[in-house]
Amino acid sequence: MPDYLPSADRDGPAIRRGYTECRFGQLHYRHAAPDRPTDKPALVLLHQNPSSSQEYLPLIAEMAKDRAVWAFDTPGNGMSDTPPGPQPLDELAGAFADGMAALGLGEKRPVDVLGYHSGTYLCTELAITAPQRVGRLVLSGLPMRSQAEREANLAKARAVTLPDQDGDEILAWLRWLWDFTVVQRLPGADLEQAVWTFIDKAGAMHRRAWTYIGVWSYDAPARLPLVTQPVLIAQPHEALLEISREAAALFPDARFEELPGLSRDVFAVGIADFARSIRSFCQ
Repeated sequence: MPDYLPSADRDGPAIRRGYTECRFGQLHYRHAAPDRPTDKPALVLLHQNPSSSQEYLPLIAEMAKDRAVWAFDTPGNGMSDTPPGPQPLDELAGAFADGMAALGLGEKRPVDVLGYHSGTYLCTELAITAPQRVGRLVLSGLPMRSQAEREANLAKARAVTLPDQDGDEILAWLRWLWDFTVVQRLPGADLEQAVWTFIDKAGAMHRRAWTYIGVWSYDAPARLPLVTQPVLIAQPHEALLEISREAAALFPDARFEELPGLSRDVFAVGIADFARSIRSFCQ
């Protein structure tokens, strides 16, 4: 089945799917590139969780007009193989580094990386894990919390288990997910795109909490200062606006840019804003 793209995003290069190898087995990716040679650095996209590279389809279509784009599915999400259990973020970042090495990404020239929400920490850990392969980071919505908030969220994430036979817990979550993803979407956000996003997220089932076990175990105040690459925080006006502003101060080299016209559904209605910020920063 071909990927779904709203009609407005179908004029870019073809988006193709493939697999590379990592420490957890096969790592799925989506890839597109312009037909003509380009001097732009390749762009690697790491998604929020639970989700997959599918959430980036409109952004892939736009950014691939002038550079190669690679969007990976986090192990345990999308079509990537599933680890034996929840993994710390340095192991997930290591899996991305494995996949990039197998593809030759970042060998001759560092790639730029972009992450959204929980994907931001995957980007920062990749930059620390494989600094020679990563050039610049574009981050949006860093989920930095206090120690007490992290501990409470970690306990909730660890409590999510395989649904039992009556399915009450998973059905309640799916009802919430449908309302959040489809019913509450912003005007202008494509209905079919929202439905496919729901299906994509629903497929994670109990594994929806796995990456967050890593996120809420992540000591951001200690790790973010270890990122030596230039960082752009392109931040919509959402709940993580001020938290992301605080996180920006922890990086040795970071620029903070507000995207006041955006709040949610950013990869449905905000592609032009994100593309403009990425292209300005990732020359």
